[in-house]
Amino acid sequence: MQIENIPLAAVLGSPISHSKSPILYSYWFKKYSIRGHYIPIDVDPSNLNQILRVMPKMGFVGANITIPHKETVLTIADQITDRAAVIGAANTLSFTKAGKIFADNTDGEGFIENLRQHYPSWNPKEGPAIVLGAGGASRAVVSALLQNSTPEIWIANRTRARAEKMTADFGARLRVIDWYAVGNFISEASTLVNATSLGMIGKPKLQIDLKALSKKTLVSDLVYAPLETDLLLFAKNKGCRTVNGIGMLIHQAMPGFSRWFGTKPAIDHEIKNLLLA
Repeated sequence: MQIENIPLAAVLGSPISHSKSPILYSYWFKKYSIRGHYIPIDVDPSNLNQILRVMPKMGFVGANITIPHKETVLTIADQITDRAAVIGAANTLSFTKAGKIFADNTDGEGFIENLRQHYPSWNPKEGPAIVLGAGGASRAVVSALLQNSTPEIWIANRTRARAEKMTADFGARLRVIDWYAVGNFISEASTLVNATSLGMIGKPKLQIDLKALSKKTLVSDLVYAPLETDLLLFAKNKGCRTVNGIGMLIHQAMPGFSRWFGTKPAIDHEIKNLLLA
């Protein structure tokens, strides 16, 4: 009697208990009658390489990667997609039967798809974007905006040097603006994105001058806990189009699920409600 192997996937980070990805994957397994398991694993950085190398032998077909491992996995992977290389981080790993590790980054794709699902008429070419933050999430957003022909991106980060490194990495369409001076530029932004953790439950508030924010600006916050951050609430009261981060979480997970389990999942209200419960 031949025993069927049940494919495994995981999310690796530290800490990892807050991750909503296991809820998302469990829902898709049930919806599409797939025999699979998705496991959150808290991995210390010193053990990352060893754990990733043994996972294919244990039956894992892939893994999502979150803080603080997104950049480090690029030094471990055997093959890296162009977009992961440009972003300088990976969030999705696929394992071959021979034990090779294939690294990709779907954060930027998830960001764009989330905006377009909410506002199909949104046009990134209409004007400059302001992106707050210069970490891995910001780099994914910037890469995606550039690929979608945003004419200019203004980067603001509390540590200016990290923002300046992004201009060196991504080119002439990026411009660094001082964190304290964001309010002087905000009226001109066609798109405003918070790619920091500021405003998240348990984190400091996002404190920037929003008084000049135009109602024509689309405002996106990658934070989804709380679902409606102070930034989104202010923008909503201004009459802006607003997009929270829960849809990006779902959209960035879809390519990995499709790759690992052979089914492209759909987004529905039930999964959003489940993730927010």
